[in-house]
Amino acid sequence: MLRAFLALIGLAATPLPVAAQGAGERPPVTAAAPQPAPRHAWPIREADAVLRDVRFAAGGRLAQVTLHYTTLGTPHRDAAGAIDNAVLVLHGTGGTGKQFLQPQFADELYGPGQPLDITRYFVILPDNIGHGGSSRPSAGGGPDFPRYDYDDMVRLQHRLVTETLGIARLRLLMGTSMGCMHALIWGETWPDAARALMPLGCEAVPIAGLNRMWRQLAIDTITADPAYRHGRYTRQPLAGLRGAAALLFVAGGAPLYLQQAYPGRDAAAEYARARVAASVAGLDANDLIWALDSSRSYDPWPRMEAITAPLTWINSADDFINPRGLDYPARAVARMRDARFRLIPESAATRGHGSHTWARLWKDDLVALLARSAAR
Repeated sequence: MLRAFLALIGLAATPLPVAAQGAGERPPVTAAAPQPAPRHAWPIREADAVLRDVRFAAGGRLAQVTLHYTTLGTPHRDAAGAIDNAVLVLHGTGGTGKQFLQPQFADELYGPGQPLDITRYFVILPDNIGHGGSSRPSAGGGPDFPRYDYDDMVRLQHRLVTETLGIARLRLLMGTSMGCMHALIWGETWPDAARALMPLGCEAVPIAGLNRMWRQLAIDTITADPAYRHGRYTRQPLAGLRGAAALLFVAGGAPLYLQQAYPGRDAAAEYARARVAASVAGLDANDLIWALDSSRSYDPWPRMEAITAPLTWINSADDFINPRGLDYPARAVARMRDARFRLIPESAATRGHGSHTWARLWKDDLVALLARSAAR
């Protein structure tokens, strides 16, 4: 599901071949940052946390939930024996922790001397419930799988960090898109759980307006497909998934970048078709519906003052999902103790909603946040 969703929002690791694409219409190639140590040599580990007796806010219970997670680096303990170098990075809707191993993120952050140098930091990349290698409808339960929401997801993340990994306080909590919203929930629920917070690509108000509309239309497109059969399908409802995938592709698009990369009409059409076709092959209908709907109860707005950790919040001006005309971030940071907000200007270098994963666009902000929170 990860590659499928990243293809939809333009973050696939490699571009899809498009036969009609002319030589002058290919995406611009940018040189990668020097890589002192090959990525395959990094200390990457994967494991499963088994969390028992999980109850959900909307009702329902699972005897156990499996959360898959990936780690880089090694925990460091202070003089009192507490882990003091843990960094939790939370993915967006439809993603997994492994998306943060992609070059546009990893090659900017994890190498020697870089902001999250894994010789100094212990980086934790979980797959949320409903995603990746974690418990999800397609792995058991189908339409009977509990309807989790963001608060449920955050409680499971907290149990992973504290119960499984034994971490009382994170050095940094980062999150992109859905993970951005999760970071705000963390900050309100456990003000001392992280020394610094970096939410990337979200708002601090309920998912409503156009954001809820496109999500609801994607869900409705799937459930209206006769093959969906109220979630008890024997084959994927492909017509519904194609419609939902098209909405996701548009929502994640970057207008200036895509205009520059595909200025020809035929090339643009073929690129969009290829992205949607590739994504549908990896999607599960119930997994996607549950993931899109999990935002339904999100609302951190009334408790912004509870966030006391140093915070740097980044949005992008070309983000369709979180449009630049909304003033909620500026109003929210004014209610926090130590918070800053920056809107990345739209350019051919930004990637729409996906700008949150292109670390070169905000790496300096991260460096400044780590410095600002060093004494906490």
